[in-house]
Amino acid sequence: MLPSGKENSLLVVDIGNTTVTCAVFVKDAVVELFGFPTDTLTEPDMLPAAFHPLASVNPFVQNAMLCSVVPAVSGPVKDYLSGVLGGQIFQVSFDMKLPFSLSYDTPSSFGVDRIALCAAGRKLYPGKPLIALDIGTAITIDVLSADGQYLGGFIIPGLDLMAAALHEKTAQLPFVTIERPSELLGRSTVSCIRNGVFWGCVAQIDGLVARIICELQKQRENDPAFMVTGGNATAVAGLLAARPQLVEHAVAKGACYLYELNASRQ
Repeated sequence: MLPSGKENSLLVVDIGNTTVTCAVFVKDAVVELFGFPTDTLTEPDMLPAAFHPLASVNPFVQNAMLCSVVPAVSGPVKDYLSGVLGGQIFQVSFDMKLPFSLSYDTPSSFGVDRIALCAAGRKLYPGKPLIALDIGTAITIDVLSADGQYLGGFIIPGLDLMAAALHEKTAQLPFVTIERPSELLGRSTVSCIRNGVFWGCVAQIDGLVARIICELQKQRENDPAFMVTGGNATAVAGLLAARPQLVEHAVAKGACYLYELNASRQ
């Protein structure tokens, strides 16, 4: 049941490469949450079933913010939500009002999930340098200065992509589902793949973050805030040397913040 202020609720639809997360916000609080596989959206006639849980909070939700890294489904979802909700339907983009300065060679190619994550970080840690880590299908690391300048980042394959590449690009290696191993060293082909991908990911992130911190020190920045989100964040975050703050649904929260910044401009 929606709390007081339900008339100001907002639906955020975070469409990732693997999963879709739908969050209903009242102010900054998530009051309803549901999700489904992104593949569900491949056919327009599947949209009503996918968004069926939204019926339990209608007609209170009228406005929505769409954050999609899958362009093929963005248009149909936006049109569907416009017809169902009847309010303002915004879409996260590089050219909207942002709480940070995006200095990027090709801003139109900067992922909207990264935009939303950086926005969430600016709201959570105002006035601090920021390292924003998203461990999903791909792993992204983005860095902001204390005054909100985008300094750069990294994109590397996620755990499942690493495992898939080993299987698809070799003749004999099996596809292995990656989860936290109980020990460091593998003793079978499956466990060697699982342990190598998982602990390799942890070591890779640790190494990159250490280098980022050194770079920030060279630029006379203070110690950064370090936040992490994403589908595999819970498995990895507690093992990282720099101990990031786990922020669940950070992309959705950032998209909600971007709606607040931009809706008043319309």
